[in-house]
Amino acid sequence: MCGRFELRTKFNDLPKILRQDYPKGLETKYEIQNLIRPTDPILVIKNEGRIKTNFMSWGFISPWAKDPFDKQRPRPFNAKSETVEEKKLFSGSWKYKRCLIPASGFFEKKNRIRRENYDTFWLGGIWSKWASPDGAELESCCILTTEPNTLLKRLHNRMPVVVPNGYEEQWTEQVKDEDDLKGLLPLMRGWSTDGWVVENINTKETNQMSLF
Repeated sequence: MCGRFELRTKFNDLPKILRQDYPKGLETKYEIQNLIRPTDPILVIKNEGRIKTNFMSWGFISPWAKDPFDKQRPRPFNAKSETVEEKKLFSGSWKYKRCLIPASGFFEKKNRIRRENYDTFWLGGIWSKWASPDGAELESCCILTTEPNTLLKRLHNRMPVVVPNGYEEQWTEQVKDEDDLKGLLPLMRGWSTDGWVVENINTKETNQMSLF
């Protein structure tokens, strides 16, 4: 499960691949985010011929939705990695529209999960592009989840997929056949607890406890 995360990394410390092709002016407008919630705009990297940084809305919008802002229709912010290939809503994005979301930590039951060295890491996701009849476009995404490792098992029965550094091209590229997709499965079967910590959040410092 991943319903809240943070990106407290300074711009110049963000992964180099994220700073290669990004929206104009991002380097001056960029601010760290202590709490990111569903429907917030978030930074992602995607690949439509080349890796590019973009903003997307966190909460998956169906590409065939009549009204992307209809509050009566759910906008999933998570998707199970085990069934993403089968679900009609997600299957096309799983094949052709995978993305990576930078984070410095995520939250679960009054705890922050982060790297011991505070390094930025990648949350594995899928994205969608909605287009209106007049050509306006809106991109959105959700985070994939998997079975919890021993670090997270006591907190929740799901955890976000974390894609290791060095797999950015493999994860985001538009695949050509089923074997390419199968090659991604090991990246979604959990991640090692080495180098990770779970820390209790101080309510007075973060003012985030009422959100969980």
